[in-house]
Amino acid sequence: MEAVFGHLRSAIERGQYALGDKLPSEAELCRTLEVSRPVLREALRALQAMGLTVSKTGKGTFVVANTVEDPTFGDYAASDLLEVRRHVEIPVAGYAALRRTPEDLDHLAHLLDRMERETDTTAWVALDTVFHLAVAEASGNPVFRRVIEEIRDALARQSTFLNELGGRREQSNCEHRAIVEALVDGSESDAVEAMSHHLHRVEATLTDIVRPQRADTSREGRAEA
Repeated sequence: MEAVFGHLRSAIERGQYALGDKLPSEAELCRTLEVSRPVLREALRALQAMGLTVSKTGKGTFVVANTVEDPTFGDYAASDLLEVRRHVEIPVAGYAALRRTPEDLDHLAHLLDRMERETDTTAWVALDTVFHLAVAEASGNPVFRRVIEEIRDALARQSTFLNELGGRREQSNCEHRAIVEALVDGSESDAVEAMSHHLHRVEATLTDIVRPQRADTSREGRAEA
């Protein structure tokens, strides 16, 4: 999927598909790129999340931008989502370290074990959102859980995007374990630091996906010139 996404993104950024152009049909792209329809559809969803295309039911996929500014996950732009997560989930982790119950810790430990064994991306993403909800639950403040519930779909879309294009799953597991260890220790400062690190890595991976290919495309253009 990553290779298909990269190929189509590069074609759009180079102008092979201009603004307003309709991409070839799924059948034609599958045949040309020699990939299955599920793989192609994942790549097309990634292009749409990046804001490069829109899909119109019954009409096809159309190019609406040739550069990436701010990916969108569901109803929210990535920058807005990350800003809210920094202001909500970091203090939430601190409160959770101080207020967590034995039941909270058992639930989080069980989630971690399942996530580390899970090999299916879709199932892992579902567990990922449950994990963040569980941390909010451990804070003892139902308003925090409600906020995470509101952005749950966007979190899942972002998680899928980062795992498929950024290979984040294994590192996320390590970061999640550090968060839980801080909660077990009851250390507010360690929990805040662990969640801060986790969100920093999410943002860094997202930036790596969004920006480097533009630099690569620029180098290609200079070489061709």
